[in-house]
Amino acid sequence: MEQLMRDFFLFLSKNKALTKLAKKYGLRFGAARFVAGETIERAVNVIKDLNSKDLVVTIDYLGEFIDNEAEAKEMADNSIQAIQAIGRENLRSQLSLKMTSMGLDISDDVVLGNMRRILEAAKENNVFVTIDMEDYSRCQKTIDIFKQLKSEYDNVGTVIQAYLYRTEQDMKDLNEYSPNLRLVKGAYKESPEVAFPEKSDVDDNFKKIIKMHLLNGNYTAVATHDDAMIEYTKQLVKEHNIPNDQFEFQMLYGIRTEKQLELVKEGYKMRVYVPYGTDWYGYFMRRLAERPANVAFVLKGMFKK
Repeated sequence: MEQLMRDFFLFLSKNKALTKLAKKYGLRFGAARFVAGETIERAVNVIKDLNSKDLVVTIDYLGEFIDNEAEAKEMADNSIQAIQAIGRENLRSQLSLKMTSMGLDISDDVVLGNMRRILEAAKENNVFVTIDMEDYSRCQKTIDIFKQLKSEYDNVGTVIQAYLYRTEQDMKDLNEYSPNLRLVKGAYKESPEVAFPEKSDVDDNFKKIIKMHLLNGNYTAVATHDDAMIEYTKQLVKEHNIPNDQFEFQMLYGIRTEKQLELVKEGYKMRVYVPYGTDWYGYFMRRLAERPANVAFVLKGMFKK
């Protein structure tokens, strides 16, 4: 049943008609739990609150699969606006983005032009930028563009997904760049031809790449809500005397809030992924797909008086 629900919500996440309806009717039906609002002003207030609890942040102006140059430029402008807000308000926040929102599917010139504008603004405001990884069909292109940008800028990292067979080799190839990587299990529905179908295999590979990246001496963001992975990381850094400033934990806004605060109290850096904007539907559906408990929360909120 759990796998059926996951597949159902992943299918819904790609429905363009429902995406348009979601933009029209705003953050309803429980989405506000996972999305910090539709404007940068609302997001800034959320970040300030999180920072006051010693939680650091990465902010993401939601949007993906842009197919025209004007919209890609607008998305880049919104990311720059977010960077400027971080600098102006002295927020402890980074920026995350999807390159499909910057024109990845249009042309290399478009996406690289938008990314360079963003990274220049980020450099001026001392903001780090993480390029989110998307579905398998865009994986190689994302890595290629990341390598090109990393040769030009120090303030850029990307994401590696443990559920892909290719991941271990990607980690080896990227090591020469001494990259700052966010390591995740992966949230897209992929073919068993390219991704591990069994959770146990994904977990094993996740542990493998966490260890690989940390022991290579690279900065590592372990993005997970899984207690087993958190404990594995704690034991690994203790065993190998890895300093706390070489890694951090990351979780999504609205999920496992108490655990986030617990990790802060234990002395670990805890970064919260805070999305905002009107194009929240695909992101929201993927959050529902990840955990059945999220669905129960939303249903409860829909009928709560």
